[in-house]
Amino acid sequence: MKAGWALLVAVALAGCAGPAGTPRSTSRTYSEATQFLGANGQVVTIPSARTKAREAEAAAYWKGDGVSGSPSIVINLGAQKAYFYKGGQLVGESPICSGNAQNPTPVGSFRVIQKSKNHRSNLYGAYVDGAGAIMVDNVDVHRDRRPAGTTFLGASMPYFLRFHGGAGLHAGYLPGFPDSHGCVRLPDRMAEVFYANAEHGTPVRVVP
Repeated sequence: MKAGWALLVAVALAGCAGPAGTPRSTSRTYSEATQFLGANGQVVTIPSARTKAREAEAAAYWKGDGVSGSPSIVINLGAQKAYFYKGGQLVGESPICSGNAQNPTPVGSFRVIQKSKNHRSNLYGAYVDGAGAIMVDNVDVHRDRRPAGTTFLGASMPYFLRFHGGAGLHAGYLPGFPDSHGCVRLPDRMAEVFYANAEHGTPVRVVP
């Protein structure tokens, strides 16, 4: 049993975006797999963040270069997929990470209302000192008081496409299940492609 407990690893889950520009799950050094002790006493092995990122990239495709037609995006929360259309033709598909049970991604018909290539969250991130060193990690500005002498650094949300309230598509970590604060994370490559091909006013339909 002692040997088994030695393998126990605390797995911290990221929100919509992680502290100071990276999801918490990718702010550490990972091996190709992580072992932890399951509820039944058996050792469980999960893929590392790096492996998950490669799997997400491999599951995506883009065939929209040179295709004309008005863009539109469909996000299927049940399938954890995002689909990009041009003129009604499917040209791209990507796995996603949507909002968790406490912070669900809004369902409905929306449009892209903001594009921000180097976007940072104004709600989640870290408190840093004058040199930029993280003093308090995983900050929610509504909940966590800022220590004296620190400033707030919002989490990085690259290639942000806002479609409703604080929700939008952006590049981020995909753990394989809904785990954001309501945003829709995409693999880096697909977030960049969606951003480049979606214009202001692009329809975004989110279905359960």
